[in-house]
Amino acid sequence: MPEWYLFSVAALVLLGTQRFLYKVAAERDCSATLTTAVFMATVTLLSGLAFFITAEPTGNLHALALLALINSLAFTLATVANLQALKHLPAAITFPLTRLSLLVVIVFSMIYFGERPGLFQWLGIALGFAVVALLAREAGSATRPHGKTATGMLLIAVCVLCGAAAAITSKFAAVSTSKAGFMALSYFLATLFALGMGKKWPSVTTAARTKDAVKIGVLMGLLNFFGFYAFLIALESGPLSIIALITGMHFVIAIALSALIYREQLTPPRLLAIALTLLAVFFIQL
Repeated sequence: MPEWYLFSVAALVLLGTQRFLYKVAAERDCSATLTTAVFMATVTLLSGLAFFITAEPTGNLHALALLALINSLAFTLATVANLQALKHLPAAITFPLTRLSLLVVIVFSMIYFGERPGLFQWLGIALGFAVVALLAREAGSATRPHGKTATGMLLIAVCVLCGAAAAITSKFAAVSTSKAGFMALSYFLATLFALGMGKKWPSVTTAARTKDAVKIGVLMGLLNFFGFYAFLIALESGPLSIIALITGMHFVIAIALSALIYREQLTPPRLLAIALTLLAVFFIQL
């Protein structure tokens, strides 16, 4: 079993748990931009410390700066849009639909990197998209109370495009720059972007909601730091198309936790989607 696969699975678990906290923030009506800013500031601090402790070579500084800029803007937009989308659509719909970004990533990987998945890996990819298609069918009638389907779907479209851009720039950074340095600069810029969006996208909040946003943001940052670092280690030697698919299935963990904690209904299609996801991850390592 290749090392990149093990790091991909670790990223899957960590990022899936972190993604569930998006649901927690939405349920507690926390400010999306404040939660995002605290989360990204936490990752900035941790990755900055890792960069100085490990003394990892920075590589091409110009490339690092450009990749970090694109990645941070794309990731910030995707994160804030995801948090807002959860206020309009259930987690079981929002999370899988945002994974349509995988299609963009896979096509790019095949064209630019010349990646050619094997038979079982293609089967895993097919199962992954079957999960997305299965759950997407529920989107039409799955609006949350006081939510708007059209608004939720527009926000998901933003997540798809920005998520693909973030994944692709991460691959370039993993093979050509310092991973910790890239994370530190990218998340620092993302923190600034999130704070800037907070002024353009204000929300009514209370002291209790602010406190919740800070707590949730810090916990998200801890999980994301270890999860994203594992993702970059995997990308350094593994195929972008397959690694992106494995880690992209992290929404299954969020769906399961949402059902357990918030009693969101696990319909037969959703249970089938979870089973297919586990099967997809299994086939990819064959």
